Amino acid sequence: MEDLKAQIDVKKLPEHIAIIMDGNGRWAKQQGRPRVFGHHSAVTSVRETSEAAAELGVKFLTLYAFSTENWSRPITEVNALMTLLVNTIHAEIKTLNKNNIRLQAIGDLERLPNASREALVQGMESTKNNTRMTLVLALNYSAKWEIMKAVKDIALQVQQGVLTPEEVDETLFSSMLATKGIPDPALLIRTSGETRVSNFLLWQIAYAELYFTPIYWPDFRKKDLYEAILDFQHRERRFGKTSEQLMNGHVDR
Repeated sequence: MEDLKAQIDVKKLPEHIAIIMDGNGRWAKQQGRPRVFGHHSAVTSVRETSEAAAELGVKFLTLYAFSTENWSRPITEVNALMTLLVNTIHAEIKTLNKNNIRLQAIGDLERLPNASREALVQGMESTKNNTRMTLVLALNYSAKWEIMKAVKDIALQVQQGVLTPEEVDETLFSSMLATKGIPDPALLIRTSGETRVSNFLLWQIAYAELYFTPIYWPDFRKKDLYEAILDFQHRERRFGKTSEQLMNGHVDR
């Protein structure tokens, strides 16, 4: 693992990594255990990945923790996930502060159960002065919800005369999203072998490098993050330009 870490060029790290944490239920099934067991086991993966990213110097790590579609899962699983969220935040605040990691969240947070929302607010308040890395939890999140909300907010401001249609551009639109102030992900990782983005950060990942791994999330460890970053660093990110233009001075982002 240390050999992998040594190969990473810390000067070319993705500033923001986003992860779709998939495969908890299937992993649990392989162990002959209920799906909830997979979610509990995944906490170790979150801790290891967060610490590894912070140690390297990644500035933002966004984890897709609960989508709006997840409400359709069996109620026992949803309740267990919400309880796990509360317990995990309470348990991990000390670790986040120790590693100088700030906690933030995106999504329709008002729809979360009171206990979950209160734990989240407490976690964000307790870590708000940390500066090493920002850990963003996407909770009750949907990219379509986020985009529609931004459209409605802009339309209302135009209707009220606060904005003119001519002022609406990509920069303004980005500022209306839940990720305002957070750079777009340069690397999107999805575990479990699925190769889709599942309504996650659709606007923000327009130029992200996509990395799919067959590893189920509960088995994802530091070495797996290192491998994903190394793969990222071996890709040529052109943003519509040619290789020759990049060689002549275009700075990657």
